Amino acid sequence: MPELPDLFDLTGRVAIVTGGAGLLGAEFCWTLARAGAAVVIADLDGETAADLASSLSQSGCQALGVAADVTSVDSVREMVHSSLENFDRLDILVNGAALDPKFDPQSQKAHSGAFEDYPLELWQQALDVNLTGMFLASQAAVLPMLDQGGGVIINVSSIYGVTAPDQRLYQVEGESPQYKPVYYTVTKAGVLGMTKYLAAYYAGANIRVNALTPGGVFNEHSDEFVAAYAARAVIGRMAEKDEMNGALLFLASDASGYMTGANLIVDGGWTAW
Repeated sequence: MPELPDLFDLTGRVAIVTGGAGLLGAEFCWTLARAGAAVVIADLDGETAADLASSLSQSGCQALGVAADVTSVDSVREMVHSSLENFDRLDILVNGAALDPKFDPQSQKAHSGAFEDYPLELWQQALDVNLTGMFLASQAAVLPMLDQGGGVIINVSSIYGVTAPDQRLYQVEGESPQYKPVYYTVTKAGVLGMTKYLAAYYAGANIRVNALTPGGVFNEHSDEFVAAYAARAVIGRMAEKDEMNGALLFLASDASGYMTGANLIVDGGWTAW
C-alpha cells in the first residue's frame, strides 16, 4: 500500500489545463506543478499563459504556455501535440476553459442575460466553448492516454450545473435587472452528462473521468453581492480562489484511483439546503 503522501505525488506525469491562465486555471496549474507534474498551460490568451509558464519555470517547475482555442479542432490537436513534443506524454487533462458571465467589478456585460430576448449568437458561442470545446479537447487527449494505457480527465462544472441560479443575487436596487444567462446552467449540466458518458465509455481502458464542481469564488465582488451569496452558503462565505486546489489534486492523483464518473462538489454547502 502506498504511503499517503505518495498517493498525491504527480512526479513524471504531464497535465494540460485548458483555460489555464484564468482565475481558477492558474491555481490548478500551480497545484499540479507543485505536486510534480509538468504542466501545459493552454489558454486563448497565449501571452498570459506564457507568462504563467515562465513564473512556474522560475520556481523550479516544468511548464509550457500555449495559445489554444478549444473551439478549433486544429488548435486543440496542436495543444496535445505540444504536450507530446515537449514532455513525451499526456496523463492529465483539466477541461477548465469556459465562458462564464461574471458579476465582479472587472466584467463587461454584453447583455442583461434575460431569457426572453437572449441572442442566439451568444447562446451558440457558449455551446461552442463550454461543451464543444470540452468534447474536442477530450477527444484529442484520449489518443495518447489510450496508447500509454491510462489517464485522467477532470471536467470543471459549476453549482449552476446542479441547480438553477438564484437570480435575486444579481439584482441591484436602482439598476437595470441582470441575470445569470440560460447557457451557463445548460452547458454546465451538460458537462456532468459528458463526464458520465466518457467514464462509462472508457470502462476497462484505465481512463478515469470525473467532474469538479466549484461554488462561487470571490473575485473583488461588491459587499452586497458577497453578503447575499454568503447567506445561501452553509459555511457562510464565498470560496477563496485556492480552495478548489485540494479537490483538483485529489481527482488528478492516485488518491482518487477508485473514482470515475463522479462529481466532486466544493461549494461551502450551497447545494446542501
